[in-house]
Amino acid sequence: MSTQEASTSSPSSCSTPRWTYDVFLNFRGEDTRKSFTDHLYNALKNNGILTFRDDEKLEKGKFISQELVKAIEESRFAIVIFSINYAFSTWCLDELVHIVRCKKKTGLEVLPIFYHVDPSDVRKQMGTFAKAFDKHKESFKESIEKVETWRATLREVANLSGWDLQNRYNFLDKFIFSYINSQSYFIYHEVYYINSY
Repeated sequence: MSTQEASTSSPSSCSTPRWTYDVFLNFRGEDTRKSFTDHLYNALKNNGILTFRDDEKLEKGKFISQELVKAIEESRFAIVIFSINYAFSTWCLDELVHIVRCKKKTGLEVLPIFYHVDPSDVRKQMGTFAKAFDKHKESFKESIEKVETWRATLREVANLSGWDLQNRYNFLDKFIFSYINSQSYFIYHEVYYINSY
């Protein structure tokens, strides 16, 4: 999601982490940008957690940009916000694939949030996730391996420990963390987020 032309769908190796951000936010803009994600971003920022959130204007290209690839590789945590239309975005799915690649190669911590979606729908690709993959199978008939990679990546991340926020209103909950690499320990920040939706 860059103002420059995005030209890559197979990002770099994320082999040498150089931390620039504490948290990278992966989310479907049309679902949560101006609601949950906006409030979460501000809560993290206000608690001193350096967070990367893409610019709304950057959601135009066909492939994820080098700017986003670099931000993922230079983050200590990735928060993945699964929402009802998440899987329709090939951009989100490509980001997720690179997030998991960095998880395996550099130890990037991946933390899923299920926002008004059932975690089992994500794991098993049911409901809107099934509809999204029906569409992808039609659109990517010549590269079905890509679709299968997205499926496997969704299952993997959905099976990680995270937060299920479905049907929860007016809750007070704790979020997240900063990792101090040179000290080799975690500092846990209590970030209180009040959901008013």
